[in-house]
Amino acid sequence: MSLRTPRCVCLTGPTACGKSEIALELAERLPLEIVSMDSALVYRGMDIGTAKPAADVRASVPHHLIDILDPAQTYSAGRFRSDALHAIEAIESRGRLPLVVGGTLLYLRALRDGLAPLPGRDAAVRASLDAEAAKHGWPALHRRLESLDPDAAGRIAPNDRQRIQRALEVHALTGEPMTALQRLAGSAASPQMLTIALVPAERAELAGRIERRFDAMVGSGFVAEVERLKSRGDLGPDTPSMRSVGYRQIWRYLDGEYAWPEVRARAVAATRQLAKRQFTWLRSELSVERLEAFSPHLSGRLSGRIEAYMGHDFRPLC
Repeated sequence: MSLRTPRCVCLTGPTACGKSEIALELAERLPLEIVSMDSALVYRGMDIGTAKPAADVRASVPHHLIDILDPAQTYSAGRFRSDALHAIEAIESRGRLPLVVGGTLLYLRALRDGLAPLPGRDAAVRASLDAEAAKHGWPALHRRLESLDPDAAGRIAPNDRQRIQRALEVHALTGEPMTALQRLAGSAASPQMLTIALVPAERAELAGRIERRFDAMVGSGFVAEVERLKSRGDLGPDTPSMRSVGYRQIWRYLDGEYAWPEVRARAVAATRQLAKRQFTWLRSELSVERLEAFSPHLSGRLSGRIEAYMGHDFRPLC
């Protein structure tokens, strides 16, 4: 890493708010390269259900952090931070604008705020927690977490096995609440960031887009894509990549757990819940500028704001 603090622009917002489309419109106006901030786009072979940019699009506008892992592998916020910082510096070195685009807000926090000094995974601690949960249930472990780290418990659902386990694991290994350790995260190596969120004026409009997008994905072969991934034999419904919205619901359909109408309803509902969580997070972020999604001349207004942020040395394409 260079000693100079890198600079970038981040375009975020709830799922299906048009981030990718606007980013490509900006690429017609500004000399930019796109750094994906999406936890599913990193996986090869997960193309339809992630709305991954087509090969010809990626050939015309450089994209980074797409198709870098096999779905059997795991990706973390820490690795995203490292990968994104390297991509941002490389793009800047070419005299171009790093445009970070995506809705994985955990990754945005990692890039912007740095990483907490948390311990690594411990197989013995996790096995002990799994055994306890099998006996008493994850809600019981969530109640314990409420007494040890009430801030973390307030953010974690009582049945969120993965996050409950991690918070209790950190406490077991350090004797400290995970929330307290996260507050120690430094931001010295973080880039300077202008963060802009595209926020729909009406939730109903976004809900309709979510439903239409899912149906379009299915029409493009989403079920067959999940079937191919399932047939590999080395993936399962609890594999991190397969927990992505849409993939886990279709997997259950292929397992015969639900008929198609219910699976479709569940997938759409899960995507809406994801959007709701993103809305909630964005409301709490005072440093994030907001623009109305789907509004007329949006790319022109965004381009002007980015040019003002970058300063007089930055030259648009037109």
